[in-house]
Amino acid sequence: MVYITSWDEFVERTVQLFRADPESTRYCMKYRHCDGKLVLKVTDNKECLKFKTDQAQDARKMEKLNNIFFTLMARGLDVDMSEITGKEQEAKLVKKGRGRKQ
Repeated sequence: MVYITSWDEFVERTVQLFRADPESTRYCMKYRHCDGKLVLKVTDNKECLKFKTDQAQDARKMEKLNNIFFTLMARGLDVDMSEITGKEQEAKLVKKGRGRKQ
Protein backbone atom coordinates (compact mmCIF):
# COMPACT_ATOMS: atom_id res chain seq x y z
CA MET A 1 0.00 0.00 0.00
CA VAL A 2 1.28 3.38 -0.99
CA TYR A 3 -0.15 6.59 0.44
CA ILE A 4 0.27 9.36 -2.09
CA THR A 5 0.39 12.88 -0.68
CA SER A 6 -0.11 14.85 -3.90
CA TRP A 7 -3.64 14.84 -5.34
CA ASP A 8 -2.48 15.37 -8.94
CA GLU A 9 -0.04 12.48 -8.71
CA PHE A 10 -2.76 10.26 -7.20
CA VAL A 11 -5.17 11.02 -10.06
CA GLU A 12 -2.48 10.49 -12.70
CA ARG A 13 -1.33 7.16 -11.27
CA THR A 14 -4.87 5.84 -10.71
CA VAL A 15 -5.86 6.63 -14.30
CA GLN A 16 -2.72 4.83 -15.50
CA LEU A 17 -3.61 1.88 -13.29
CA PHE A 18 -7.16 1.77 -14.67
CA ARG A 19 -6.02 2.06 -18.28
CA ALA A 20 -3.50 -0.77 -17.80
CA ASP A 21 -6.09 -3.25 -16.49
CA PRO A 22 -9.69 -1.96 -16.45
CA GLU A 23 -11.21 -5.40 -15.77
CA SER A 24 -9.64 -5.88 -12.35
CA THR A 25 -9.21 -2.29 -11.13
CA ARG A 26 -11.36 -1.34 -8.13
CA TYR A 27 -12.03 2.03 -6.53
CA CYS A 28 -13.08 2.34 -2.91
CA MET A 29 -13.70 5.33 -0.68
CA LYS A 30 -14.06 5.34 3.06
CA TYR A 31 -15.18 8.28 5.18
CA ARG A 32 -14.95 8.28 8.96
CA HIS A 33 -17.22 10.99 10.32
CA CYS A 34 -15.85 10.78 13.85
CA ASP A 35 -12.31 11.51 12.58
CA GLY A 36 -13.35 13.60 9.59
CA LYS A 37 -11.01 11.58 7.36
CA LEU A 38 -11.56 10.48 3.79
CA VAL A 39 -9.50 7.63 2.32
CA LEU A 40 -9.60 6.83 -1.40
CA LYS A 41 -8.15 3.52 -2.56
CA VAL A 42 -7.56 2.22 -6.08
CA THR A 43 -6.18 -1.27 -6.59
CA ASP A 44 -5.76 -3.89 -9.29
CA ASN A 45 -4.70 -6.71 -6.90
CA LYS A 46 -1.04 -6.07 -7.79
CA GLU A 47 -0.66 -2.41 -6.87
CA CYS A 48 -2.62 -0.47 -4.27
CA LEU A 49 -2.71 3.34 -4.26
CA LYS A 50 -4.23 5.34 -1.41
CA PHE A 51 -4.92 9.01 -0.73
CA LYS A 52 -5.86 10.21 2.75
CA THR A 53 -7.17 13.64 3.65
CA ASP A 54 -9.05 15.48 6.34
CA GLN A 55 -9.76 18.61 4.30
CA ALA A 56 -13.38 19.36 3.40
CA GLN A 57 -12.48 20.92 0.04
CA ASP A 58 -11.04 17.59 -1.11
CA ALA A 59 -14.60 16.25 -1.37
CA ARG A 60 -15.00 18.16 -4.65
CA LYS A 61 -11.75 16.63 -5.89
CA MET A 62 -13.15 13.19 -5.07
CA GLU A 63 -16.24 14.05 -7.12
CA LYS A 64 -14.00 14.92 -10.09
CA LEU A 65 -12.17 11.60 -9.72
CA ASN A 66 -15.53 9.81 -9.80
CA ASN A 67 -16.38 11.64 -13.03
CA ILE A 68 -13.03 10.61 -14.53
CA PHE A 69 -13.64 6.94 -13.74
CA PHE A 70 -17.26 7.05 -14.94
CA THR A 71 -16.18 8.61 -18.22
CA LEU A 72 -13.38 6.11 -18.74
CA MET A 73 -15.80 3.25 -18.09
CA ALA A 74 -18.54 4.58 -20.34
CA ARG A 75 -16.58 6.03 -23.28
CA GLY A 76 -13.55 3.76 -23.29
CA LEU A 77 -9.89 4.13 -22.50
CA ASP A 78 -9.00 6.40 -25.44
CA VAL A 79 -10.78 9.47 -24.04
CA ASP A 80 -8.85 12.75 -23.92
CA MET A 81 -8.16 13.72 -20.28
CA SER A 82 -8.82 17.42 -20.95
CA GLU A 83 -12.43 16.54 -21.81
CA ILE A 84 -12.87 14.64 -18.57
CA THR A 85 -11.32 17.08 -16.13
CA GLY A 86 -13.46 19.92 -17.47
CA LYS A 87 -10.83 22.61 -17.17
CA GLU A 88 -12.35 24.40 -20.15
CA GLN A 89 -15.80 24.16 -18.61
CA GLU A 90 -14.60 25.65 -15.32
CA ALA A 91 -13.22 28.66 -17.19
CA LYS A 92 -16.59 29.17 -18.92
CA LEU A 93 -18.56 29.16 -15.68
CA VAL A 94 -18.75 32.68 -14.37
CA LYS A 95 -20.38 33.48 -11.08
CA LYS A 96 -23.15 36.00 -11.57
CA GLY A 97 -23.34 38.93 -9.23
CA ARG A 98 -26.31 40.03 -7.20
CA GLY A 99 -26.76 43.20 -9.17
CA ARG A 100 -29.83 44.59 -10.83
CA LYS A 101 -31.20 42.81 -13.89
CA GLN A 102 -31.22 44.90 -17.03
